[in-house]
Amino acid sequence: MHRRAMRRLIIASTLLLAACATRPQQQPVEQAPPLQSTSSQTRQVIGLTANELVGYFGKPALQIREGSSLKLQFRGRQCVLDAYLYPSRGGQLRVTHLDARAPSGVDVDQAACVSSLERPS
Repeated sequence: MHRRAMRRLIIASTLLLAACATRPQQQPVEQAPPLQSTSSQTRQVIGLTANELVGYFGKPALQIREGSSLKLQFRGRQCVLDAYLYPSRGGQLRVTHLDARAPSGVDVDQAACVSSLERPS
């Protein structure tokens, strides 16, 4: 009887461990890393104030304030551009980071997005 109980304990333990095991995760489809552009269009936007951005792109489609920071979103047919503004040394909010993506959510080249959203001079 003792052997039988031990066998049951081993089988129960094995089943319990198998139930706790995680399933192998599916490998995500590999995508090219987002292109980080250092072109002049992107550099021209970094450091701008909110008013300067509006002059450059027009009225933002979305504006989110979080604490002392601000996110402005500009949308076009080809892309969506998120501009993140944080306080500068003088306390004025300025663009420190940009994210660009297609309306579908896929990353796109920042410079191409900036160029496509620019208002004609």
